[in-house]
Amino acid sequence: MRIEAWSDLGCPWCYLGKRRLEKALAGFAHAGEVEVVWRSFQLAPSYPKGAARPLYEVMMEQTGGSLDQVRRTVGAVTGPAAEDGLVYDLDRVHMCSTFDAHRLAHLAAAKGLGGQAHERLLRALLVEGEILDDDETLVRLGAEIGVADGETRELLAGDAYAEQVREDSREALALGATGAPFFVFDRAYGVAGAQSVSGFAAVLERAHQRAAAAG
Repeated sequence: MRIEAWSDLGCPWCYLGKRRLEKALAGFAHAGEVEVVWRSFQLAPSYPKGAARPLYEVMMEQTGGSLDQVRRTVGAVTGPAAEDGLVYDLDRVHMCSTFDAHRLAHLAAAKGLGGQAHERLLRALLVEGEILDDDETLVRLGAEIGVADGETRELLAGDAYAEQVREDSREALALGATGAPFFVFDRAYGVAGAQSVSGFAAVLERAHQRAAAAG
């Protein structure tokens, strides 16, 4: 079975969806037959590089709400995330371009490190307050993932994997995605959003039965 997972590296619901999918796979009898492929989906593709701003500040500007109102709004994700072991520190999170971080994730995926890259980069932004459009930060995080400093610097100096990042988003939209996270099981079942662990488990079983029936 092949699961394609589209996510943005600055998206708290995407990180929660990743964690819940992993928990569903941990309880799936045929998990050893499953390949998870992580793909890029920028929720704010036009956000410029080098313009990082505190998330709450951006949300207050966009919604016209107060800081307390914004904090209550994000509570819709921080509470469920904490129940699944993800302790977000959104007071420290900055809205920033994730384009280069996605390019780094593609480079890592070419080395068989796609899952590790998404995990590390999501954690860096949402839990640790790292700014993912800073080149030195990406070089450091790339090394932690398993990408040599020189390779990350060469990536950032050019446009490698830029088209792959854009194509991932186009492909997701063609498959019916309206946002992220978005999961596709064997190109047969599409699942939008951070489903519950039991919800993911049900789709895993259904996809497995379909594959078994097809021989």
